Amino acid sequence: MVENCFSVAVFCISSAIMAVLLKQHCQEQSMMTALVACIGVMCGFMLFIEPLLTDISDVFSQAGISESYMSLIFKASAICFVTQITCEICRDSGENAIASVAEMWGRGAVTFMSMPILKALIEKINEIMGQV
Repeated sequence: MVENCFSVAVFCISSAIMAVLLKQHCQEQSMMTALVACIGVMCGFMLFIEPLLTDISDVFSQAGISESYMSLIFKASAICFVTQITCEICRDSGENAIASVAEMWGRGAVTFMSMPILKALIEKINEIMGQV
């Protein structure tokens, strides 16, 4: 685990140095270098976390939490990751307005996705209050 963190750190720092050096000559290639590095790390992260999903699924099922809620939580996490990377790449490119709109979209998407969980929570509260 620790070795992987160091490998990713070296890869990210090397990619950042390459992007900075390329920025002096070609802005587009610099941005593509950063984008490829982000995609590479995200793919590595997905491969790394895949075995843990089974364990997390077991914990959720033992707690009595529905699979659909677990799916929503993972989707919301993915939206957060993708939105964060998108915003940082936009800001690095000097496009702060686009980054702000991407953040707004990500927040809206997570809010929209959380509605079923919020409804279930309200139903559970009403159920508990009805029993008192």
